[in-house]
Formats: sequence, C-alpha cells, structure tokens
Amino acid sequence: QLQIAESGGGLVQPGGSLTLSCAGYGFFMDYYSIGWYRQAPGKEREGLSCISSSGSATNYSDSAKGRFTMSRDNAKNTVYLQMSSLTPEDTAKYYCAVHTGDFCSGSIHWGQGLQVTVSS
Repeated sequence: QLQIAESGGGLVQPGGSLTLSCAGYGFFMDYYSIGWYRQAPGKEREGLSCISSSGSATNYSDSAKGRFTMSRDNAKNTVYLQMSSLTPEDTAKYYCAVHTGDFCSGSIHWGQGLQVTVSS
C-alpha cells in the first residue's frame, strides 16, 4: 500500500511563503506522477499542480501559476510545493496524491492532508 505523509503546513501571514512536503513510505515515488490538491471549506477539491515521475514536466492551475512551484527529489522520495505570495484565499486543506497513470491520470492514492491557514 502506498503511504504518503504531508508536512509543512500551518499558519502564515498574507504575502508570506510556505513549503509543503510529501514523503512516500514503502514505495518508490519516482515511479509515479504526483499531484497537489486543496480543498477550502464549502468548496470542491481543486487540483493545483502535477509533476511527472521524472520531474521533467510540471503543470499548474491558474490559481497556482506564478506563485507555486512543484518539485521532487527522488533520492529523498519526497515531492515539494513551494508557495509564495499567499493570500487568505489560499486557506485550505492541502493534499498530496500519488497517481498510477501518466501525468496525474489513473488511480489516485491520497495523503491525509494538512491545513494551511493564511491570516494576519
């Protein structure tokens, strides 16, 4: 079973930055494409970004583009989401997901998620 653990969430002031990490346990993450998602209260889960298994390709939603950067360190079996210029609208529960198909397609294995709160 694919075990995923997110870390790095918390409270940050508007305009601030935060880096989320997603570590895989018991499997090699470099076989899989990885996605970051978020869900704000009362809203549907939103896809933010995806990175290919090799890390050579990424894509971003409009809300993430220009502010968020996704990367992976396969030697550490970890994927990252660097977030900057955060606003209160970025407050949500953020999830990492391992995809069995190419570029965030196929079956999805979700992490438990972590809270990011942007507030002064």
